[in-house]
Amino acid sequence: MEMKSIAAQLSANAYPGRGIILGLTPDGTKAVAAYFIMGRSANSRNRIFVTEGEGIRTQAFDPSKMEDPSLVIYAPVRVLGNKTIVTNGDQTDTIFDFMDKQMTFEQSLRGRDFEPDGPNYTPRISGILHVESGSYSYAMSILKSNNGNPAACNRYTFAYSTPITGEARFIHTYMGDGNPLPSFEGEPELVDVLDDIDAYTDLLWTNLNEENKVSLFVRYINIADGTYETRIVNKNQ
Repeated sequence: MEMKSIAAQLSANAYPGRGIILGLTPDGTKAVAAYFIMGRSANSRNRIFVTEGEGIRTQAFDPSKMEDPSLVIYAPVRVLGNKTIVTNGDQTDTIFDFMDKQMTFEQSLRGRDFEPDGPNYTPRISGILHVESGSYSYAMSILKSNNGNPAACNRYTFAYSTPITGEARFIHTYMGDGNPLPSFEGEPELVDVLDDIDAYTDLLWTNLNEENKVSLFVRYINIADGTYETRIVNKNQ
């Protein structure tokens, strides 16, 4: 698979929706996780990321304008021991709860499917990073309707047991704008990553569509000891 520029991938797509990027810095010392949200409706755009424990949650920027919180208010990032969970919905809690009961990442998602927001049937995308004692692996998942048919849920899991330096994988909910919105297709895209968290955060935020971008989370985890740095950018200030 040819590596693509994440800047080019983002700038060429006005509406990838929500996206997860997981990878390994070029110097091989840090696991990388990024998550962004976008919005076309006023309800979707009326959000910010705020810290919650070791993770984050979405919150209404103006509570008086929040219409339906069911699919827009959730915890995108939670930490379970040496595992960091990143998703685009409340399946974060599902993964956390079931993995805490010794189930695998894939098993924990078997009771979930795509979002009930027809005609889009937005895919549920999820990722997990496992950093322990100097080792690192990650996996990604997408649960999507069968080519827009809600009668069937197609489930795909991608595991990266030996991440390669300077490589990241990018999965997002939509291939682009449209009505209905076209679901992501294929294997997570191979994209580049930087050693510097601030430079990478700026790169991602700058290349997300200005009209539709809402919030961005970036975390770099030191593989040697599990310590981390986090950056959060909100369009609503």
